[in-house]
Amino acid sequence: MGTFRLLLALIFIVISAYTVVVIADHGPNLFPVFFGDIADLTWRGQFNVDFICFLALSALWVSWRHAFSAPGLGLGVLSFFGGALFLSVYLLIVGYKVNGDPKALLLGPSRV
Repeated sequence: MGTFRLLLALIFIVISAYTVVVIADHGPNLFPVFFGDIADLTWRGQFNVDFICFLALSALWVSWRHAFSAPGLGLGVLSFFGGALFLSVYLLIVGYKVNGDPKALLLGPSRV
């Protein structure tokens, strides 16, 4: 679990730093670029469609883990829009709350 936590921290740091640089250089104008690449039917667009599917799966899993409760749905929305930046922090926090138990981490406390 220690290596996994280190990976999550590294993911958070790298994506945070990369995001700061991109916003400084190009502004916070993500959506026109993201959906523009999809509309162009290029490999960047294909990657974006693939990525948005991963975001949807992540949001569905987080919501399911919380039994589709109101807080769980809210966390699912954060997961969808926050991507790996959100998910890395979420998994770090939840991992500590379940004392590193992978079953509890994946299934949620109500299913263990």
